[in-house]
Amino acid sequence: MQRRFVFVGHDIARILKREHGINEFCALVYTRPSYEFLKNQEDIRYTKLLLDEDIQRRYKDEPLDLAYLKWLEREYGTPTLWPYINVDRIIRFGQLVREYPHNTSPYTHEEMLRMLQVYSKALHAFLDEEKPDVIFSAPIGAMNTVLFYNIAKKRGIKILIMAFPGIRDRIEVSERYDRLTFVEKIVERDHSKKVSEIPQYEEALAFIKEYRERPRAYSEIHEDSRRKFSRMQHFEFLHPARFLRAFMFAVSKFMEWWRNPLYRGDYTYINPVNFLVDSIRRKTRNLIGHDDLYDTYDPSVPFAFFPLHLEPELSLLLLAPFDTDQIAVVCRIAQSLPVGMNLIVKEHPNMVTLRPRRFYKKLREIPNVRLVRPEISSFSIIARASLVTVITGTVGWEAALFGKPVITFGDAFYNALPSVTRSRIPEELPMLVQSKLTAFTFDEEGLIRFVAAILEHSAHADILNIWELGVDKDTRDRELADFASLIARKI
Repeated sequence: MQRRFVFVGHDIARILKREHGINEFCALVYTRPSYEFLKNQEDIRYTKLLLDEDIQRRYKDEPLDLAYLKWLEREYGTPTLWPYINVDRIIRFGQLVREYPHNTSPYTHEEMLRMLQVYSKALHAFLDEEKPDVIFSAPIGAMNTVLFYNIAKKRGIKILIMAFPGIRDRIEVSERYDRLTFVEKIVERDHSKKVSEIPQYEEALAFIKEYRERPRAYSEIHEDSRRKFSRMQHFEFLHPARFLRAFMFAVSKFMEWWRNPLYRGDYTYINPVNFLVDSIRRKTRNLIGHDDLYDTYDPSVPFAFFPLHLEPELSLLLLAPFDTDQIAVVCRIAQSLPVGMNLIVKEHPNMVTLRPRRFYKKLREIPNVRLVRPEISSFSIIARASLVTVITGTVGWEAALFGKPVITFGDAFYNALPSVTRSRIPEELPMLVQSKLTAFTFDEEGLIRFVAAILEHSAHADILNIWELGVDKDTRDRELADFASLIARKI
């Protein structure tokens, strides 16, 4: 249960107990307030709660044991231990506790290795003691959770990872963090049937048709209407009521720091001074704005499309660990395009307020790159693009639904589609691009089969809306009931 997901995770556990007769739960928990919530609630008696921050603190007194680490690398390395370090935004980059574009770790390499030691020992002991039949998790993306996943997998424990299948108000589970394993099994199960004979055929056909006519984001919280794009919108905080709310929020952060000395030692805790400094820097950047750095969007010139990705996020750190430098990826794509074709680059809506000007200036130094305004609809750009390139982002899935050729640079669930190709060797990218532009044939039937499998296996729920925005208990129970039933069937 990571951070605020604890409330959703606990609600799922309540429903599993009440509706499905699953009575024993233990949990690995992130952040001390989440841990205290689970300790103090009376719905479920967890047999054990393991707090991530308590484990991490032990590294300070842990002597480095290279023999143990070499054993750990042999058993769980992929093939080295670096992926466990690199995936953690806080430990490796000092982010989350500091705001992007901060990119400096507060720890030495030896300290990171000692953290791996204490996490490994604690997780092995936890599994030895609790002996869980099933592990359920939100998408993983930290040193502790990725290590937990691999230890449990090697022990043969059933793993269910929550996954977002890119369809509005749908949620899925998978046995892997990088694929939709149950969906792929359904596609394989029905491969010998005519496409018109598969379950959910009509529903899949209707969904694809409606999506192409009226596309929309897969969750309410990703709607563009929730974003601030114009420079003038960033002056709204100066309104007396908004300014007072911001001031009171800052005061509450300092009061929390003063009243809870135990929190201060947690590596995930956001120091209020750093919070204030980062907020001021962000506001200053946004008041200066980026308007002078955007190019005119001209869809009459042939182009490929690359949407910038949210960072720091597991979509890069876990699913594409060797392509986290987005400027380098953009440069590689731009250099692979034929003469007369531009690469349209658009910012991720959640990054508009965070990205520094120097990042965009570096992008604009690439001759055939055009940086367009972030408020331009990605759907309209996809519809006119000759090719869509992504690292692992949702835009790749949206482009596949539009019938466009897609190239990815990481492990995305929609890599399973015939129209999507994963680029692994940089030197071969120009030939791959040429093939997509000149010899691409869209497999509509393959898309219908994949969408139908998602509709057959997934549950109805907008988890992100519940997770991020919060709703009342009755609404949560109603929204999560179908998802809890899906988990129960897998258990």
